Amino acid sequence: MTSSASDARSSRSFLPLGRYSFGVGDRFGHQARAQLRAFLLAAREGADIIPVWNKSYREHSTIGSEPANVRVAAEAAIRELGWTKPFHIDADHITLKTVDAFVASSDYYTLDVADAIGTPAPSHEVEKFLARHPELLQRIDLPGQSWPIAMSRATASLIAARYLPAVREAGRIYKHIADVKGSANFITEVSMDETGSPQKPDELFLILAALADEGVPLQAIAPKFTGRFNKGVDYVGNVNQFEAEFRADIAVIAHAIKVFNLPDNLKLSVHSGSDKFSIYAPIHRALRDTGAGLHLKTAGTTWLEELIGLAEAGGEALALAKEIYAEACEHRDELCAPYAAVIDIDPGKLPSPSQVEKWSSEQYASALRHDQKSPEFNPSFRQLLHVGYKIAAKLGRRYLDMLDACEAEISRNVTSNLFERHLRPIFWAEGVTATVAGWQEREEADRSKVAQIHTSSNA
Repeated sequence: MTSSASDARSSRSFLPLGRYSFGVGDRFGHQARAQLRAFLLAAREGADIIPVWNKSYREHSTIGSEPANVRVAAEAAIRELGWTKPFHIDADHITLKTVDAFVASSDYYTLDVADAIGTPAPSHEVEKFLARHPELLQRIDLPGQSWPIAMSRATASLIAARYLPAVREAGRIYKHIADVKGSANFITEVSMDETGSPQKPDELFLILAALADEGVPLQAIAPKFTGRFNKGVDYVGNVNQFEAEFRADIAVIAHAIKVFNLPDNLKLSVHSGSDKFSIYAPIHRALRDTGAGLHLKTAGTTWLEELIGLAEAGGEALALAKEIYAEACEHRDELCAPYAAVIDIDPGKLPSPSQVEKWSSEQYASALRHDQKSPEFNPSFRQLLHVGYKIAAKLGRRYLDMLDACEAEISRNVTSNLFERHLRPIFWAEGVTATVAGWQEREEADRSKVAQIHTSSNA
């Protein structure tokens, strides 16, 4: 253990993050209650999974919402459903330029340092860093791993030159938040995933050493993994390779906690982009075998469940869902440009607006719902609508009022998607007996009991 890391930790305090946490997005601020029901279902099955509502500066700018709105919606759901466990509000992918708007309402900060990755650190800073960390140049055999960490000085110098500026930027953002908010009042995650190439175990180990030097008490780190994590659709890549990387990163983190005296609950954060179903089983196995924690962050696919609910409601709601798709087609290039690196849309597989206009409720919902067993599922259709939330935002109250009118259909889809497609396969894999239908039956029975109590008390 380096003395600098030990001294840094002894002076730090932070808001602790639980072992398992799960990030959810609620772009239009209407689905916190439906999302929370999924976590209540998990709790009834004995799993303590902490909900973390995340929303980025870009999403707020597009929707026209404020960071405080996220906390207001979450706390309303907490009160209504009687949630007594922790929950958090994530200022997602913030930078020094954008963080101040989130300080009052957020208690979880995902520090985005992507722009600083690859900016070469001066050679004298690299030399000073390596002099503080001779352990980086020693062979390290990690439990459960076939290959050791074994960096030459030349390799360590290259890695340090690439990542030290990004780590310094993370330190600046963290210290700014701590100065304003107090270090004991928030959780820190560092995002290293938005870069061109995945980090190898030796790179992650060096990054963690540098973060310890900066005095950043991170509780989650998001490295970049092999493969494509496109928005709203499944993982594209070698699943076996992903599992090997995931397990290696768990081993690196466990060792770094001891060597650099990082927070004991430091864990991997997977920025999934939602719906990476094929890697959920490998994640489940790794958590089971190692006892590691996990934060998994999903993207704004809850808004797609809103569209599915509107389609299933039929009538004017279905017509509105069709209108949103038609507008998305018309503005496809504009909508896709900010997400070009994380979507793969085949224009030839997009149905024309005139075709969609003739669709039934079932046809629209089946094309959009991420059911890979369904021949009607259309990944290109889904991805275009995923990035098309700007169209709904421009509709303003017209869209929001329709969400209110179709709450029953929408909330059923939101809860089912989150619990049955995400929480269940990651944290149980098999054997969970709870269902959304069962939850709704119990909730209806609870409401009936409350009504009976009110009736008898007024008699």
